[in-house]
Amino acid sequence: MALTDSTMRACKMLIATTIALAALSTAGQAYTQEQEQMCTGDAMRLCSSEIPDVDRVTACMVQKRAQLSDGCKAVFHYVPPAAATPASYTPAAKPSKPLNLTPHKRG
Repeated sequence: MALTDSTMRACKMLIATTIALAALSTAGQAYTQEQEQMCTGDAMRLCSSEIPDVDRVTACMVQKRAQLSDGCKAVFHYVPPAAATPASYTPAAKPSKPLNLTPHKRG
């Protein structure tokens, strides 16, 4: 059975996508297998020209966030860290007397 050009191209794309998504898990942010499965179709559909360069695939998917499936949008959803409350250096109450630090007598 001879493979046609389109079948060979599809196999190459599948292999490239697998390599790209496998490499995503070793990139700065690790992706779970479930997250990779949610985004595989979107990577193929939207960013196939960028495969196998992981950084370019990720950048492409971020740029095309509006076109991603709902599951893949959840993977690329950025949640900013909670803002820290500023420290207050003003005294909270009237200063009190110093503590009595006399040592305890044994005996």
